[in-house]
Amino acid sequence: MSDFPPEFPADNVVTTLLLDQLRRHPKRIVFTEGEDLRILQVAAYLVKEQAVAPILLGNRERIRALAAAHGVPLTFIHIIDPPTATDFGLFCRRMENMARYRTLQAADPAEIVARPHYFGALMVQYGQADAIVSGNQSQPAAFFRALIQTIKPLPHVAKIFATSVILGSHFKHLGNDGLLFLADCGLIPNPTVEDLASIALETGKLARHFLGRTPRVAMLSHSTNGSANTPDAKRMAAAAALARERAAAEFLEIDIAGEVQADVAIDPAAAEIKLPGAESRLAADVLVFPNLDAAHISLKLLQHLAGAQTYGQIILGLSRPAAQIARTASVETIFGTTAAVAVEAIKFHQLYPDSDY
Repeated sequence: MSDFPPEFPADNVVTTLLLDQLRRHPKRIVFTEGEDLRILQVAAYLVKEQAVAPILLGNRERIRALAAAHGVPLTFIHIIDPPTATDFGLFCRRMENMARYRTLQAADPAEIVARPHYFGALMVQYGQADAIVSGNQSQPAAFFRALIQTIKPLPHVAKIFATSVILGSHFKHLGNDGLLFLADCGLIPNPTVEDLASIALETGKLARHFLGRTPRVAMLSHSTNGSANTPDAKRMAAAAALARERAAAEFLEIDIAGEVQADVAIDPAAAEIKLPGAESRLAADVLVFPNLDAAHISLKLLQHLAGAQTYGQIILGLSRPAAQIARTASVETIFGTTAAVAVEAIKFHQLYPDSDY
């Protein structure tokens, strides 16, 4: 009996838009942990929709047996077992050069390249795939380490970070587009003013790409415009000021508010009371959190308590598109995350015209 439903997963306004774009510009997405039924189902569905050319890393026989056992077609799905790949030797030589010039401690490049995270990241770095999706069977740190050590960072971004996309049409104060971007939900424990400004601008660029309009970014705090005179509140205010300055210098169409409390950011009625002249202010599209704890806790509460559908995390600050998914991710989450990072790959050279993508 097949476990691959013909109408899977349920379409929504976001995934419909993403699939429409991908049918015109299909992308090659490498999944580093291919021995997973969820990944097989998502890959087969994306092929069925003519949206993505999936590349699965893992043992070829085990993947084929898993697909056969659950009735998942493998048509147009490319399977690569890294140690037996034709490019394995080439990647080992390139990894050896990276170790020499980037002080990566690797006694045996072959042992490193055989790891799917590293092999997949090298595929993306050297143009054999357009984006990478990983994390469904491993700890996030292993994937992040592979990305940092193999994919070039963007020179204008202080540190790489992670953005999650929230979809929740049932939420009272979610914008008309039904999307909310949260950052940084995965990487920087205690961001500096410089880090926070980069997070605000890069997530704002991503939001503008998805929304097609000027995004509204809120720098969150327990304070609104100096209502609390604490070091953390001052840090968020300074980050907001720096982000606005850089947005103006780079002619970026991003509206940045801060520091503001969460209710001010998402509830126009609260903003009207607490912000002078904010009578017509709309809800924020991007929430930038003061630290990783606040962001990650908020993300998990929205997922598991409020029933929000989340896509991501989308990794920003790298010269190639990447996404990390949780080990507990549903099929729909993996599908939406893959579609989102694939669409990011379509326009990546336009978002970062100075990169060598």
